[in-house]
Amino acid sequence: MSARMPVSPFYQPDPRYPRLGPDFADPVRAADFPETILRYRNDRAAASVGLDTLTDAEWIAHFGRFEPLPGNIETPLAMRYHGHQFRVYNAEIGDGRGFLFAQLREAGSGRLLDLATKGSGQTPWSRFGDGRLTLKGGVREVLATAMLEALGVPTSRSFSLIETGEALQRNDEPSPTRGAVLTRLSHSHIRFGTFQRHAYFDRADLIGALVEYSVETYYPGLGNAADKPLALFRAVLDRSADLVGRWMAAGFVHGVLNTDNMNLTGESFDYGPYRFLPRNDPNFVAAYFDETGLYSFGRQPEAMFWNLRQLAGALTLVTDADPLVEALNGFSAAYRSALSAAMLRRLGLASQGSDADVDLVNAAFRALAEGGADLRWEPFFFDWFGGLASESRALAGPRAALYGGEAFATFRALLAPYEMDRPERLAAPYFTRAEPEELLYDEIEALWAAIAERDDWPPFEAKLERIEVARQGWALA
Repeated sequence: MSARMPVSPFYQPDPRYPRLGPDFADPVRAADFPETILRYRNDRAAASVGLDTLTDAEWIAHFGRFEPLPGNIETPLAMRYHGHQFRVYNAEIGDGRGFLFAQLREAGSGRLLDLATKGSGQTPWSRFGDGRLTLKGGVREVLATAMLEALGVPTSRSFSLIETGEALQRNDEPSPTRGAVLTRLSHSHIRFGTFQRHAYFDRADLIGALVEYSVETYYPGLGNAADKPLALFRAVLDRSADLVGRWMAAGFVHGVLNTDNMNLTGESFDYGPYRFLPRNDPNFVAAYFDETGLYSFGRQPEAMFWNLRQLAGALTLVTDADPLVEALNGFSAAYRSALSAAMLRRLGLASQGSDADVDLVNAAFRALAEGGADLRWEPFFFDWFGGLASESRALAGPRAALYGGEAFATFRALLAPYEMDRPERLAAPYFTRAEPEELLYDEIEALWAAIAERDDWPPFEAKLERIEVARQGWALA
């Protein structure tokens, strides 16, 4: 047990993944960084796993130099997986700049959580990469996870960001640029591509072992299922439909919906060229290299369905195909239900039944479209949070002129029977503001420019504080 770490009573190590054996991961060492400058620590997340008692020096020892946590994984593990990247199969990938560092139980819920890294050095799967993360990439991921959590999207949580004192060369940003190592806290890092790898090598035995591990670890209620692979697939499909429904309600464009970026527990993670919508635009693309719009905002449900088909294909090595196809055929209905629930959640309203909810959601999208370039995505949900309980606030606010059109008349009429879910939320300080918290591209660039040009961190820190106020106001979790 590390002498550096004062163990909290809430710290419960449970390193389960190593039991799967050498076919699932490779032991690796973290890079030896020239510097370890703590830039961000998520104390709220740390408290949930009993690590908030660490001093900054202890924190850096574990998340900058990656000394093992007590009773946890002794040697970091670079996880093995394959994946379709922009629908081209890649059998050369795996954890190329990260590893699984620890597994531990969440206080209260007892969920198993992973601590995993990004930018921690080269692994057997780095190919020609340096295994590093740019500081800008780390800053962007911290912002993404904070905003998504505030908007009620299941997401990994940025746990730690440490600047490493390295100068990195990159083709897609001014170089040399500063390096960093990120640690994230997530429910699972088992990807669709983890199953694909073993299917590629025709290892039904390893897929079977992974199914058993996944059911036992993440879906224990399925332990008595007659067909565990099928039961697991159905559960993953439901979680995935819920995730993409919440992305759509949040106006979030992930940007890289490859099968190695999809996990079994329906959490969003691994943020690269993400964007939040400025306004309603189904063709909006996050990644400059997505030239065909494959992962555009409006095509995200289709992308998720395609990815689920690949997971189903891998599972045919251990169960019959026909029931998997039948389950896949239920994705559209699951997604529509998830989108309705997510949109009502964003509007702060209690359901009035599926038909009425669908009508309201459709009216909301038509109203957003009617608002055109003048109506930004996030302000719409801010103004109408609580439905008619916020009508006077919306009609007295800066966007009142946008709310007089025909589509908005229909939307407002359909709001009439809806009651607010937890109406006390409107009393939160967040809703006394004239403008909501957004996370658009230009602001992220400005926050990074302050850091890159002047090493000015307070604007970034202030942004995170404002997002936290929004999270508490929405109270969507």
